[in-house]
Amino acid sequence: MNAIADKISKIVDGKRVIVKKPELLAPAGNLEKLKIAVHYGADAVFIGGQEYGLRSNAGNFTFEEMKEGVEFAKKYGAKVYVTTNIFAHNENIDGLDEYLEGLQEAGVHGIIVADPLIIETCKRVAPNVEIHLSTQQSLSNWKAVQYWKEEGLERVVLARETSADEIREMKEQVDIEIEAFVHGAMCIAYSGRCTLSNHMTARDSNRGGCCQSCRWDYDLYELDQDGEKALFDKEDAPFAMSPKDLKLIESLPGMIEIGIDSLKVEGRMKSIHYIATVVSVYRKVIDAYCADPDNFKIKQEWLEELDKCANRETASSFMEGEIPGYKQQMFGNHTVKTRFDFAGLVLDYDEETKIVTMQQRNFFKPGDEVEFFGPEIENFTQKIGTIWDESGKELEAARHPLQIVRIQVDNRVYVNNMMRKEN
Repeated sequence: MNAIADKISKIVDGKRVIVKKPELLAPAGNLEKLKIAVHYGADAVFIGGQEYGLRSNAGNFTFEEMKEGVEFAKKYGAKVYVTTNIFAHNENIDGLDEYLEGLQEAGVHGIIVADPLIIETCKRVAPNVEIHLSTQQSLSNWKAVQYWKEEGLERVVLARETSADEIREMKEQVDIEIEAFVHGAMCIAYSGRCTLSNHMTARDSNRGGCCQSCRWDYDLYELDQDGEKALFDKEDAPFAMSPKDLKLIESLPGMIEIGIDSLKVEGRMKSIHYIATVVSVYRKVIDAYCADPDNFKIKQEWLEELDKCANRETASSFMEGEIPGYKQQMFGNHTVKTRFDFAGLVLDYDEETKIVTMQQRNFFKPGDEVEFFGPEIENFTQKIGTIWDESGKELEAARHPLQIVRIQVDNRVYVNNMMRKEN
């Protein structure tokens, strides 16, 4: 066995087990999403503050919310990282010291950084905070990884364009934590270095203003001496520059075996239903593989579970080593929608009456067949019977978002379990 393999696994009672289990890192656009991510199995979450991040529309955290999130995460042994990965301009210098000091005071474990200014400032004013290099730096070779190791960084987040073979060599050459994306949206630009928003909407994508103009529908024309010529027929699907989403669930065994330290799910702007579904599936796969890697097989139910929250086609992108072509990479058909709607969040359960108190998230009515899922239960389907409001009044349907309603179910459920309905 090589040096990496010796650190990854060992023989226990005649069976090989993985002893270096990677961190499962989940997105959290607000405090509710943070708590759901941790509850459903994330080892760590990444969040954004009010400044210096790349997702200005993700909700983001005040310092007080960060403190609450950190305290909650600590109860479950989880960590909190904060994105501070803008490319700073002169106007961003004032206030940076105080902001980073505030992050340290909030107790966050690390920050994710792209700009050398922020790196050096963090070392000076917030020395207790780990520094992780953002994917915005587009690391794709071991010499670059070594450079940032020598600069004192604890972790690097690799470019999504990096292959498994390249990552293996990085781990062999440099003793540093490596974080890699496993699920979520991809950027048409090289690891997010894009200026489409700047040109089309005057919003700086590298300072938190990305409007995802690559996902808009476009008509394409060729200009020649005879004028305009349409490149697509009217019946063709509209053209978009947007790639398919990343899904590496079937590549996880190989990623674990080469020693990747953190497996990252993208999506701070996604719903709690998306976060819960994706995190719970990746948690099951990681745990199952690490417990018995030599007899591990991907279960069809895991793949089907991920499909319940997907609204775009997916691909393995660059991880397998070959540069994906247009058909493997580009997502042109915008008619794909999620198969399931998030219908309700469990707030309470009465064991005697089997009455569930829940917060409505999407329309449902008596007679609908729904599915409950959560980390403490096996998925089960249920036909909706009578629906009551908080006062006990019978309702024709649960129509109002965030309304508190009650229904009776056949099986035990727990707080923060979720109910969804096929659409």
